[in-house]
Amino acid sequence: MYLAKFDLTGQTAFVTGAGRGIGFCAAQALLEAGARVILSDIDATLLQQAKAALAGKGEVETAVLDIADPAAVAAAARDANQRFGAVDILIANAGIAWPDTGAEDMSDEAWRKVIDVDLNGAYWSCREFGRAMLARGKGAIVTVGSMSGLISNKPQRQVHYNAAKAGVHHMTKSLAGEWAARGVRVNSVAPTYVDTPMSSAAFADPKLFPIWMEMTPMGRVARADEIASAILFLACDAASAITGSILVVDCGYTIW
Repeated sequence: MYLAKFDLTGQTAFVTGAGRGIGFCAAQALLEAGARVILSDIDATLLQQAKAALAGKGEVETAVLDIADPAAVAAAARDANQRFGAVDILIANAGIAWPDTGAEDMSDEAWRKVIDVDLNGAYWSCREFGRAMLARGKGAIVTVGSMSGLISNKPQRQVHYNAAKAGVHHMTKSLAGEWAARGVRVNSVAPTYVDTPMSSAAFADPKLFPIWMEMTPMGRVARADEIASAILFLACDAASAITGSILVVDCGYTIW
């Protein structure tokens, strides 16, 4: 009875930022649960590498997509729904980080770029895929926020990233409230520092990493597959009574 709630056989999932890291692991988790998965990423080369790595694990399609372009997101959602009948699950994962920059010195370009990808891109994705889900009266959306949407990180300065991820969390709650009675669940995961290619340079920085570990009760970073497991849970019927939640996966960082 209970394991069946994790079965996604016959469902289609669309994952943004799936070329590597959390998005790739989330796609793998959804595949293993039986879903058809559409990998999307702005980098075509990463997409092909990801598809090759998932060969034999299930049905995988790809879509090159810049989520900061609302017209492109609308076209991708329209195409995916037409080709596969329905997209049942959206994982709005794609995001970027910008090097440590003090707020008073931050360029307009840096602010806009992070907000455009991390917040606006998540919204465009939820809006466009959510429309079709609402028309069917069924769907599950999982956004990828961050513990940075709950706390202000130390010692790095990243007001744009923190603001964007806080926005993702509140957007998630707002959409969940609007759409709950119409059959669409919207939840978010809020990861800690995760061992991904995007974070590797920061982990090697002696001015950052020791402080992060001192502030983390478990004394380690998370693995991408650990975040993917939380995403899988929220996407499937095991979480059928959960909407508007921010599932924190932070190795205890926000305890203190």
